[in-house]
Amino acid sequence: MRRADRLFDIIQILRSADKPVTADQIAARLEVTSRTIYRDIVTLQASRVPIEGEAGVGYILRAGFDLPPLMFTSDETEALLVGMSMLRRTSDRGLHSAADSIIAKVEAVLPSDRKAPIATRPFYVCDYGAEPSPLIDLAEIRKTIRDSKKLNIDYQDVEGRLTTRTIWPIAVAYYVEVELVCAWCELRQDFRHFRVDRIRRLAFLEESFANSGRHLVDEWMAATSGRTDRPGQEQRGRE
Repeated sequence: MRRADRLFDIIQILRSADKPVTADQIAARLEVTSRTIYRDIVTLQASRVPIEGEAGVGYILRAGFDLPPLMFTSDETEALLVGMSMLRRTSDRGLHSAADSIIAKVEAVLPSDRKAPIATRPFYVCDYGAEPSPLIDLAEIRKTIRDSKKLNIDYQDVEGRLTTRTIWPIAVAYYVEVELVCAWCELRQDFRHFRVDRIRRLAFLEESFANSGRHLVDEWMAATSGRTDRPGQEQRGRE
């Protein structure tokens, strides 16, 4: 581990601790000697990082200290870039644009020894994924979820039957081949997962369900916890 990464990790350990952390505890987590940690803490204190404490008692980071933005280790940088690249496999154009912006910001602040372009990094994410819908803008649906507003949709099920629903959208589920709008369905009086590529008409309503929103999310999480079904399977809860 580079020393700069280790110094960053020491700060992160202290930031997340709710009581003093000894040099021995930090050394065990970072797989170095306690003497190395003592030296690193002296270095951080000399750089005006507000670490308080002493050997044998433990160290704390004074409240209110903020790290400069976008200080990532090499692994964290690559994890972020892989995640942003994988967003291209969804049909959510709004997330595509956001991912491009995030990648540009990350690369702009990376140290010179980490500025290798994405094309030369040791990972590859294929472009295959969900086909974009000409009717549905997932960015608008995500905004509707944030605003706790209802949707009215015409939905075609796997048998080709068309129904009109008023739904209370609470989440978007992203799979490789399809996206689902997870919602409370007024017609079924239950949670349903609607495939985006089967929505034939979509209208944004002004009616809000904000008073029930958090409760619905908790119920939905409890109802779907541990499920392993896939988007091609027609099971209870999926339309």
